[in-house]
Amino acid sequence: MVSGMTMIERYDASTVSAIAERMRQVLVENGLIALPTESFYGLAVAPFNEQALARLWQVKGRSKGKPILVLIGEESQLGPLVQTIPPAATVLMNAFWPGPLTIVFPAALGLSDAVTAGTRSVGIRLSAWQPLCELLRRIGPVTGTSANREGMTPPTTAEEISHGFGDALDLIVDAGPTPGGRPSTVIDVRGPIRIIRDGTISRDAIVAELAAHSLYLDPDRR
Repeated sequence: MVSGMTMIERYDASTVSAIAERMRQVLVENGLIALPTESFYGLAVAPFNEQALARLWQVKGRSKGKPILVLIGEESQLGPLVQTIPPAATVLMNAFWPGPLTIVFPAALGLSDAVTAGTRSVGIRLSAWQPLCELLRRIGPVTGTSANREGMTPPTTAEEISHGFGDALDLIVDAGPTPGGRPSTVIDVRGPIRIIRDGTISRDAIVAELAAHSLYLDPDRR
């Protein structure tokens, strides 16, 4: 999709199906969408679309070597994204999804390096924020990297996105100000279980949940 003037769609629960259809059209045409999450706005493209992923990297100014988060609307959407679901992931999904926990899985073999950054892993979150889930249940997984150029502050309003990107995006789904605050907690479950980023869900809560299933964080790694 070639950017012209950025479309802005105001989110309304009564028109979710129409908004989802507009998003689907944009994604199919290699488009870039800014959409609200439970903390900040994110940049959404189809995670299997190489042309759209290339646009995302270019527009955001993403540094090489940094993987791209993927958002899902329900657990059934994990299948094409991951190679396996380790036992620790199942425990954490049951306890904290939907919610602000990003789990790093072994990536599906065909998943683009533009998502994994060559790490053979993919970070995935099932948000508890209803507007986002309603949309993603209809359109499927999308990327969820914050809707700002690299090094800038993540935005909480559609106005900030318009100011930061001009007409470089194709669609902004405007649900009003998002809460901001702490980012999601990020945990890697591919081998020794480790927290990569502290966030909304506390380390103590994760440790307690894992221990209840005889699983433990790696004491020698952060």
